[in-house]
Amino acid sequence: LDIRDMRLASLRGQIGIVQQDVFLFGGTIRENIAYGRLDAVESAIVEAARRARLHDLIASLPEGLDTIIGERGVKLSGGQKQRLAIARMFLKNPTILILDEATSALDTQTEREIQQSLAELAQGRTTLVIAHRLATIRNADRIVVVADTGIVEQGPHDELVALGGAYSRLGAAMD
Repeated sequence: LDIRDMRLASLRGQIGIVQQDVFLFGGTIRENIAYGRLDAVESAIVEAARRARLHDLIASLPEGLDTIIGERGVKLSGGQKQRLAIARMFLKNPTILILDEATSALDTQTEREIQQSLAELAQGRTTLVIAHRLATIRNADRIVVVADTGIVEQGPHDELVALGGAYSRLGAAMD
């Protein structure tokens, strides 16, 4: 399928994005997850929450899915907000997934947990991961290194490390 032959509205409907700064509104957990697919049935919302590893949080809340999260999700931690955004994408089930620094603001333990959800979410779809931390992209099929001049390297992690170029230098600088 050549995306140049698609209508813009149709293409946009095929794309899902999880960003570092998650967009949440002051409604309930249920409403914020369902924003990914407004016609979703209850069982689909619950399954999306489970796959995003939100089920323990929801079970611990007196109002469960009907808990109001406050404007921009002020009642949730950073990791809980990310999980909610991931649940939204599980529900939407987009053909193309964009992860834009989706875990960069999280502590190491929370990032590890969310990486598991993101890996599951990415299965079977085209996924573009925008990241500065190499651990986030290490398992990608193809890594594209972009610099001021454009694309400078591309390939799998091991191949890029062996090249000793820009990607390898980035990795060494982070160690």
